[in-house]
Amino acid sequence: MDSYLLLKLVHILSAVVVAGTGTGIAFFMFMANRSANVAALAVTTRHVVLADWLFTAPAVVTQAVTGVLLMDRLGFTFTSAWFLLVGSLFGFIGLCWLPVIAIQYRLRALAEQALITGVLAPGFHRLMRYWTALGIPAFAAMVVLFWLMVFKPLPVV
Repeated sequence: MDSYLLLKLVHILSAVVVAGTGTGIAFFMFMANRSANVAALAVTTRHVVLADWLFTAPAVVTQAVTGVLLMDRLGFTFTSAWFLLVGSLFGFIGLCWLPVIAIQYRLRALAEQALITGVLAPGFHRLMRYWTALGIPAFAAMVVLFWLMVFKPLPVV
């Protein structure tokens, strides 16, 4: 098998993992939060933190590595308008994701505490709003990244 095609396949699959895990996490967090079921929130926040470390983080690293290798293999320049936009969006998504990780840990702690006390701290819903406010623009940027990857509307060299 051609190493370029294998590299491209790994890049695409890791993009699918990032997008799929992110979408799944968002859906299950939204639904658990909406249920107001403390046990559901505790289980969901635990699984969300775990999923981000098992799936999202390795896929993001894979995206960066395979993206750079593909650019090198295809002769794309790292100063092209296309790459500067792709790199900026990738960085923007990362800047949204890093505080989301910290928020998820806090949401998990508050949900665990609510299992003991029977009362969900008021700060939980505020943190969920921040979590959502960071997730929406990150997801939109990811959609733009997919568009840029497929259509390459800007010069790559």
